[in-house]
Amino acid sequence: MTLWDSLTLVAPSSVFEGDSIVLKCQGEQNWKIQKMAYHKDNKELSVFKKLSDFLIQSAVLSDSGNYFCSTKGQLLFWDKTSNIVKIKVQELFQHPVLTASSFQPIEGGPVSLKCETRRSPQRLDVQLQFCFFRENQVLGSGWSSSPELQISAVWSEDTGSYWCEAETVTHRIRKQSLQSQIHVQRIPISNVSLEIRAPGGQVTEGQKLILLCSVAGGTGNVTFSWYREATGTSMGKKTQRSLSADLEIPAVKESDAGKYYCRADNGHVPIQSKVVNIPVRIPVSRPVLTLRSPGAQAAVGDLLELHCEALRGSPPILYQFYHEDVTLGNSSAPSGGGASFNLSLTAEHSGNYSCEANNGLGAQCSEAVPVSISGPDGYRRDLMTAGVLWGLFGVLGFTGVALMLYALFHKISGESSATDEPRGASRPNPQEFTYSSPTPDMEELQPVYVNVGSVDVDVVYSQVWSIQQPEGSGEKLQIIYSSVKKS
Repeated sequence: MTLWDSLTLVAPSSVFEGDSIVLKCQGEQNWKIQKMAYHKDNKELSVFKKLSDFLIQSAVLSDSGNYFCSTKGQLLFWDKTSNIVKIKVQELFQHPVLTASSFQPIEGGPVSLKCETRRSPQRLDVQLQFCFFRENQVLGSGWSSSPELQISAVWSEDTGSYWCEAETVTHRIRKQSLQSQIHVQRIPISNVSLEIRAPGGQVTEGQKLILLCSVAGGTGNVTFSWYREATGTSMGKKTQRSLSADLEIPAVKESDAGKYYCRADNGHVPIQSKVVNIPVRIPVSRPVLTLRSPGAQAAVGDLLELHCEALRGSPPILYQFYHEDVTLGNSSAPSGGGASFNLSLTAEHSGNYSCEANNGLGAQCSEAVPVSISGPDGYRRDLMTAGVLWGLFGVLGFTGVALMLYALFHKISGESSATDEPRGASRPNPQEFTYSSPTPDMEELQPVYVNVGSVDVDVVYSQVWSIQQPEGSGEKLQIIYSSVKKS
C-alpha cells in the first residue's frame, strides 16, 4: 500500500445549483494527521488541525472545478495527497430571457411581457417565481408564480430599460435576464372638431353652454384650448389623457354670440378645428299692449287696433290677444318687433284686454288694459237726465226752466248730429292710450247748484250743469246758467 492509497476525497456525483456539497477526506492512518487542507484547482480553500469535512452551503456554477485534500503528518513521509475529484455544478434553470409583444408599442396600447427560462430535465419539479422591472422599479404586484405580466396601456413616459428576474421559492438561486429597451411610439393629433352642446339643442340666454373639443386620432396627454375668433385670446385650457375635453359656460349672455374654434396638441404640431358660429337665442321680455281707436273714447262700431310688442326676444315671435282671458286671435312677427290685431267694437267689448308673446323659449303676458265702450244709448240717457232736472227745478219758475230746456235740447241736437256721422269718416288726431284707466263717458252731464250772482241785485243766476269737454279737443268748459228771481 502506497501513501496515495491511504487518503481519499469523497464528493457527490451530481450537483445542481443550490445544492449543498459536502467533501470528505478519508485516510487509513487518521491518527497520524497533524493538519489537513482542501484544495480547488490547486488553490487552498480551507485548513483544519484534524480530519474534517468541507461544506459548500449552496452551490453555484462557479463552484465547479477539480478538488482534492492533503494532510501533513508529524513525520515528513506521513504527508499525503488525495485523489482529484472533478465536480461540475449543473444549472437548475437557465438564465431568463425577457420577451415582449412589442418593443415599439403604440402609445395607449397594451404590452405583454414574458420571462422565459428552462428547468433542468432532472429537476423539472423545482418551483420558480418571477418579477419584472423598469429602470429599477418593480412592475405589477412584484414577485409572482406567473412568468407573464400584462400592461393594459403604455405611454411615452414608459419608454426605458426592462428586464426580469427568476428565483426559486426557497430564494437560494436568483437569475436576471439581459436588459431590453422598449420605446413607446406616440401618434400625432388628427381631425380636431368643435361641437356645441346646449339644453334643447339651441343656445339660449341664461342657460348652460358646453363647447366640446374632440380629436379623431392621437395618443398621450392632449392639451385642449378654446378661442373666440373675434378676440383670438384663449378662453380656457385643459390637459388630459383623452380624445376630448369640454369647456362650460354656466350662463350664456347675449354678448356671447359669435364664432369659436378649438385647438389640440400632444407634443407634435397643434391642430385647429373649423370655426363654428354660435347664435344666442333671447327669450321674449314682458310685452307692452297698446290700444288705438279713431277717437279719444272707444265707441261701438269703431275699429280698435291692439298692438303687442316685446322689446327683447329672438324672432320669430307669436303674439296672442285676449279679451277677459278669451282668445281673440294671434299674429306673428317673423323678423321680431310687434304685431297688431284689429277688432270691430260692439257693446260687449268693454273690459280688460291683454296679450301674450312667445318665441318658443317661454311665454310672457302683458298687463291688462281696461277699455270702456260708449254706444247709441247715450241719447236716451240725456233725455232721462233732462226729466230729472225738470222736476228738480220746477220751483225755479217757468222762465228759468224754459231757458234750461232750450239749452239742453240744443246740446242734444248737436250730439245726435255727431253720433249720426258715418263710422268710416276719419277723425283728426286719433287718441292712443297704453295701460290707460277707463276714460269717463264723453259729455256726461253733472248737475251743479252754485250761486254765482251778487246778493245786492234782484235777479240771481244759478249754475245748472256743466259740460266737461274731452281732453285735447280744443274746446273750453261749457256752463249753463238759469236766472232765478230773488225773494
